Amino acid sequence: MRVPHGNARFLRSPAFGVGYSRCGERKRMSEITRGSGRRNAKLAALPIGMAGRAAAGLGKRIAGKDKDTVNQELMEKAAEQLFAVLGELKGGAMKVGQALSIMEAAIPEEFGEPFREALTKLQAEAPPLPAAKVHQVLDRQLGTKWRGRFREFSDTPAAAASIGQVHKAIWSDGREVAVKIQYPGADHALKADLKTLSRMSGLMQRMSPGTDVKSMMDELIDRTEAELDYLGEADNQRAFAKAFAGDPDFVIPKVIASAPKVIVSEWLDGTPLSRIISTGDQATRNDAAAKLATFEFSSPVRVGLLHGDPHPGNFFLTDDGRFGVLDFGAVGHFPDGLPPDVGPILRLARDKQYDELKALMVKADFILPNHVNKVSAADIETYLMPYVDPLYSESFHFTRKWLQRAAGKATDIRGDVYKTSRHLNVPKQYVMVFRVLAGCVGIAAQMDAEAPYRSILEKWVPGVAD
Repeated sequence: MRVPHGNARFLRSPAFGVGYSRCGERKRMSEITRGSGRRNAKLAALPIGMAGRAAAGLGKRIAGKDKDTVNQELMEKAAEQLFAVLGELKGGAMKVGQALSIMEAAIPEEFGEPFREALTKLQAEAPPLPAAKVHQVLDRQLGTKWRGRFREFSDTPAAAASIGQVHKAIWSDGREVAVKIQYPGADHALKADLKTLSRMSGLMQRMSPGTDVKSMMDELIDRTEAELDYLGEADNQRAFAKAFAGDPDFVIPKVIASAPKVIVSEWLDGTPLSRIISTGDQATRNDAAAKLATFEFSSPVRVGLLHGDPHPGNFFLTDDGRFGVLDFGAVGHFPDGLPPDVGPILRLARDKQYDELKALMVKADFILPNHVNKVSAADIETYLMPYVDPLYSESFHFTRKWLQRAAGKATDIRGDVYKTSRHLNVPKQYVMVFRVLAGCVGIAAQMDAEAPYRSILEKWVPGVAD
């Protein structure tokens, strides 16, 4: 059941009655304006604070303290401040933090446990929206008689994320449901945060090895409208739920109703992947890593869509062992499957056929014509290492130490490979694909999991097995 979407003053639905979509708009805008000033002040404080610490660090070095020790202290404090601010703010700030968190395992050990804890916290936590605000959103989106659609509704959120939070309820027919509600003003906050944070991509790149932060930021900005469109997200979720209905290994909650800023779907119980990472036994972690990769790379074939938000907060395991998936706002549309050069690029890199690989990367615009002579076969080999290493054996053990080494080589600002990366271009249609690849690898390394990664990609990504 779906509430019509349009520009009219009222949203009408046989299920929900009348919703007032423009009610209180001026009041909300004034709240957002005041809030945006506070948000911008916090984000603006990041580079100022880091510059101050850099000056203090210079003083320590002049006083004779070891340069590497000083640099390590500066990076730890910068990381703590960055992710504390990202976690405190909703909108784009937290979304960027969650996107960075998938490569948490690549963070060098010397940056310390506080850095890792800050990243992990971003995967599932945000300050909750007060109950009165929740009711206002539901009044506007579902109509003032929305309470009649539920037998019970919990005002305490069960989960919170970057642009919305989830409440548990019981639908009128007795089903347990999850009610996902977008924060008022999330659209303005998301756009403003991404614009501000895009200017800090260089800083974030240094603190998140293995992540192409600039491409990630560009993609998040491009997909802003889709992230905010809960009607489109509900359609994506319906498509996934239909394609995976009855699957013994996967479960997608069915959508019951949707509006522009609210989605009502089935409630499913399970163990969050974040908890499996920290407390799951080896067999469970291995199984979760294999199912994550299988879900992501079978989806373009089975659904024509790619789930593009692979962080642990979006996945769980049910008691019967099925792999559950949430949040379908960031979805890539691939009706004909993944771009055709993805598989051949991985296969040629795995088989070390670098002349053919380089030619293909030029043809596909990964290497621009005027940069061809600046990129060697060895450069490409090291740059693709995090994606290709797991393809050399039937089963691969993903570890933090391996990912730190592989991702570190690709992003070391002092190394030749980092310089090489500036000559490489990730075409727009490939950005989400390689981010999902990195996400699967990063989460598997967080879990210290062993999985048949090669056979999964050979089965579902055309060109890997040829």
